[in-house]
Amino acid sequence: MTSPVKPISIGPFTAPNNIWLAPMAGVTDGPFRALCLRGGAGVVCAEMVSAHALHYANPRSLRMLRIDEREKPVSMQIFGSDEQTICEAARAAEARGADIIDINAGCPVKKINKAGAGCVLMKDPAHLGRLVEAAVKAVKVPVTLKSRIALKRGVLLGPEIARVAQEAGAAAVIMHARAAEDVHSGEPNLDALAQVCQAVKIPVIGNGGIHDGKTAQAFFDAGCAGIMIGRAAVGNPFIFTDIQQELAGRQPAPLDKRRRVEIYLALIEENIARYGEKIGLGRSKKTAGYWLRDFPNAAEVRGRFVRMETLVDIRALFKSLVF
Repeated sequence: MTSPVKPISIGPFTAPNNIWLAPMAGVTDGPFRALCLRGGAGVVCAEMVSAHALHYANPRSLRMLRIDEREKPVSMQIFGSDEQTICEAARAAEARGADIIDINAGCPVKKINKAGAGCVLMKDPAHLGRLVEAAVKAVKVPVTLKSRIALKRGVLLGPEIARVAQEAGAAAVIMHARAAEDVHSGEPNLDALAQVCQAVKIPVIGNGGIHDGKTAQAFFDAGCAGIMIGRAAVGNPFIFTDIQQELAGRQPAPLDKRRRVEIYLALIEENIARYGEKIGLGRSKKTAGYWLRDFPNAAEVRGRFVRMETLVDIRALFKSLVF
């Protein structure tokens, strides 16, 4: 059987392969994006940035738009509820080097939804279409839409949302195969995802629960032109290469504990170099459970780690784990 892994065209942009890193708030920053590209991702998607905050030149949000060449190709995800700020945010991301602009219409977080953004946009497809169209007209790079198959289980909205995005000029749709109410739990609804794929001519990139070659193949079998991996990449940034090997009929080498700790320490050091020791350590600690899983007394080790405030102490802790 021919492997489904191949270059994928999103409007005028062509990605080297169709296995991408999903956006994750507080996770997919520059150092992690660069790491996942080394791990075989075709495109990496940045953590979502508030269009409203960019409109008011919020320093933290502006810093989130920072991109360097090690992080490309990169899709910059923005979220918002009005056309003006979405346009401004899209232009700002394009100016800083984004290869793709992605609009979030799937986030179920209450804080985002109360601002009229994220998955609540699915309630008004016409308004969502206007947001996409405004962004498409504002930039030269391709615009994509990331959404979900439904708000509530059993009430399928994905095909309509995909058609609206296509008519508004989106170059692709990224569809999470769970309802918003499910957040990240439960099995993805691949039958519903297949209906989305059949509804439009633009590429559909499937997302939600992909963690190995078998689950990836199921998404391709549903009709997806590409797939997007989120939490399964945290703790194993080489999952993109692993899945490519599995889909080609080869067994990937497992990432052993020692190598995982070495990679995690290097990522922490990258975060400190970029954000400073306090912020860099703070960001790194958010994902400790993924990186330090399976170690003896893992909960105790994580507890010690999150209380540490210096890189020197963390290096000593990690050395004790693997030597």
